[in-house]
Amino acid sequence: MAAGTAMTPPVFDAAAIQRVATTDLVLDAVRGALIAHAKGQTTVPPPLHLQFPDADGDCHVKAGLVTGAHDFTVKIATGFYRNSAAGLPSQHGLVCVVSARTGQVRAILDDKGLLTSWRTAAAGALLTHAMARPNAATLAVFGTGEQARLQVEWLAGLRPISSVLVHGRHPGRTRALCETFTAQGHRARPASAEEATAADMVLTTTPATSPVLQAAHVPPGTHVTGIGTDMPHKNELPPELFARAALIATDDHEQCLDHGDFGHAVRSGATTASSDLPAGLLLDGPFARPDEAVTVADLTGVGALDAAVASAVLRELAR
Repeated sequence: MAAGTAMTPPVFDAAAIQRVATTDLVLDAVRGALIAHAKGQTTVPPPLHLQFPDADGDCHVKAGLVTGAHDFTVKIATGFYRNSAAGLPSQHGLVCVVSARTGQVRAILDDKGLLTSWRTAAAGALLTHAMARPNAATLAVFGTGEQARLQVEWLAGLRPISSVLVHGRHPGRTRALCETFTAQGHRARPASAEEATAADMVLTTTPATSPVLQAAHVPPGTHVTGIGTDMPHKNELPPELFARAALIATDDHEQCLDHGDFGHAVRSGATTASSDLPAGLLLDGPFARPDEAVTVADLTGVGALDAAVASAVLRELAR
């Protein structure tokens, strides 16, 4: 941590954040914030988006407040997808924690995008676990980056997983991710898109601009969580999947309409703008889920979740 003064807020680096940000801390913060958001107990302005086509990069700025919290946050998160070829992480960012009582900056969390990654992993794992059939055990992940790895790891902490199928564009990265999962004790192997889509639970974690799977290949009883469509030009899940879904959950209704896969489906006429439920409601109590139903979660990332996670981390750092 850099030394703080009366005029300069403390800056905590990624190593300091990693020491205190346990999986349980992040899961609890994300679960609570999703439930609060579903009940209208948050303030979340529309995100700011920037694109850098020449560098295959994007940036979004999100702010959020959970009602009654001492702090709010403003977060910058970037994804530059050619970085891996240069041996650099594709995700970067930082979180500015600000007092909701005085407006003073309390701390800068120079997390290099870690909190965004963990918040996303927690939301995906919580919703997939809640919406999948209780006996669902086979998992497929589309994508081979950090978020693909995290989604599997965090979901495996919530329920048993019998096997993991990985579908990626790059065979070498696909094999490497399968080896990582095998080292963690999973039965993992590469799979075609059609084969992966037939799993009990499907997670899409890509920056795709057109659907990565076909709705016709999704069997009855499958749950699909899409987390990659966080900007208007992205699209992972086909509209036809939403037409088949008996239950659709969105982390933020307006965001998902504006730049989520749900919005693509509504604009295509595959479903209606009122066909979704707030994701937090599905975490707040039991709900009916027929075994043969196809269910879908569209997660675009909510600033209130960033605020809740950052505040929880800062409390631990201040101990």
